[in-house]
Amino acid sequence: MLEVTDLSKDYPTPRGALSILAGVSLSLAPGDAAAITGPSGSGKSTLLYLLGALEPPTRGTITLGGQNPFALGPAAVAGFRNREIGFIFQDHCLLPQCSVLENVLVPTLIARNRDNRTEIADRARMLIDRVGLTPRMDHRPAALSGGEKQRVAIARALIQRPQLLLCDEPTGNLDPATAASVAALLLELQRLHDTILVVVTHSAPLAAQFPTRLQLMDKRLVRASLPVETAHG
Repeated sequence: MLEVTDLSKDYPTPRGALSILAGVSLSLAPGDAAAITGPSGSGKSTLLYLLGALEPPTRGTITLGGQNPFALGPAAVAGFRNREIGFIFQDHCLLPQCSVLENVLVPTLIARNRDNRTEIADRARMLIDRVGLTPRMDHRPAALSGGEKQRVAIARALIQRPQLLLCDEPTGNLDPATAASVAALLLELQRLHDTILVVVTHSAPLAAQFPTRLQLMDKRLVRASLPVETAHG
């Protein structure tokens, strides 16, 4: 379970604290998928950083699988992120000098409790096959299309079998047809792996595919009305 309770985030400024999020609460179970929309500056990316244990909240609590990552020391929280949380960004963030297979394997290279390396490599090849890139396994990112790069990013995010998958505008750099294909693949694999999926996006077509649709309004999460409005900015 992902449990978020009364979450708030403030940033210090010369004129005092700047409040970005206030009293955000959210509960998602394994297999749940939620899309969060809202205008630029509403705090979507900030919320994603908090959920991903990249920044601590000012107030409130976040637990994933019953564990509060912010109660851990710096090294332990880094290990928690690596094991339990997968990230997909608008920019695929692939290593240009590495092949598709090597890019998918990157998160496993820094894991402390490593599985058998043969097992991990087999899992990486299986994920690459599921995203339809087996013929491109030995190619480097420069030889891939934008949609193919995002498919590699999806496989990489799932290689550690995380409890939580976080996506920041995962289709933002793609044309509409490729975006629809990548979104469908993302949801298919999320259901297959029973992962909790949270996506922040400006894209109404992407958000409309999610069973749970939320909006950030006035620093709080509210249920989005249907149809989802396109957020500008």
